[in-house]
Amino acid sequence: MQFGVFTVGDVTVDPTTGREPTEHERIKAMVAIALKAEEVGLDVFATGEHHNPPFVPSSPTTMLGYIAARTERLLLSTATTLITTNDPVKIAEDYAMLQHLSGGRVDLMMGRGNTGPVYPWFGKDIRAGIPLAIENYDLLHRLWREDVVDWKGKYRTPLQSFTSTPRPLDGVPPFVWHGSIRSPEIAEQAAYYGDGFFANHIFWPKEHTQRMIALYRQRYAHYGHGSADQAIVGLGGQVFMRRNSQDAVREFRPYFDNAPVYGHGPSLEEFTRETPLTVGSPQQVIDRTLGFREYVGDYQRQLFLMDHAGLPLKTVLEQLDLLGEEVVPVLRKEFAALRPAHVPEAPTHALMVAAAGGAKDSTVHAVDDVTGKAPEGATR
Repeated sequence: MQFGVFTVGDVTVDPTTGREPTEHERIKAMVAIALKAEEVGLDVFATGEHHNPPFVPSSPTTMLGYIAARTERLLLSTATTLITTNDPVKIAEDYAMLQHLSGGRVDLMMGRGNTGPVYPWFGKDIRAGIPLAIENYDLLHRLWREDVVDWKGKYRTPLQSFTSTPRPLDGVPPFVWHGSIRSPEIAEQAAYYGDGFFANHIFWPKEHTQRMIALYRQRYAHYGHGSADQAIVGLGGQVFMRRNSQDAVREFRPYFDNAPVYGHGPSLEEFTRETPLTVGSPQQVIDRTLGFREYVGDYQRQLFLMDHAGLPLKTVLEQLDLLGEEVVPVLRKEFAALRPAHVPEAPTHALMVAAAGGAKDSTVHAVDDVTGKAPEGATR
């Protein structure tokens, strides 16, 4: 099972000091968080994609490529990649390039995003959000698996004899998660392709998450990818820790009360009772997280949101120390002991290459337009 952190890259005023970081400070802080994640033994760092203030991660591949060069083991992901407003050809090329540069340490999460105005900014209609997600991913899926693609759809120009370059590393595309908060169509899409399904698992009660994942598992089995409990599931989560739970509640309360997303709504106590948000001691985080398995089954990836709502970098890094030193080692041991042997491990490039029968050179050599033959001496 993989454990890690994800960030939405918000630039938010610290309510305890009144100070707002600059965009530059926030970007550098996100890098520091990723480096700290590897240092404390976490598996995954994931960044969202936004194109509007108060968020900074408009170019996930740029950030993840930089982090890849400064890390050795950390798996780099997105949370999410906007499959609706990005061109699937550019996604195919950008993430294949990142896959090569990182040595296979990359996967990505497809999503529609939650910012309505982004659609017209990129020439799209939000009313076509679901059809765009379906059509664009169908093309992306083919671009990574077919050397030459002829394609025609509704939402972009056709492709004729198109080859996306570079080809996926070792002939194996990056693993794809489909992320959703509320759309059963996306759970169905993930199941159809045999991809992973990632439930946001932050703002909604557990019953909602349980229904979405149950649907995904049922449809995963329907499409013949394996039994329902072999479906690949990821969960989000939100925690704030101090060694003493009362200290955690006291310190986090002003951030919660003023957070742009959930501030000025339900109380902290109501929110922690009705959603997976956990504010307390490391042991409370362990107990709550282990409880997720009771309503979603065995799953493969757990990501925590820890750097939002104006929390200063120093505090976030302290949170990561607690997560890496006291929480994740226990969760690894407990989840591993509970997982049946037939439930798959979290997907990695090495596992997918092995399942494909080994690494393959996926280079596509240029074809001469006149003779239709590859250049002399070129091999496939």
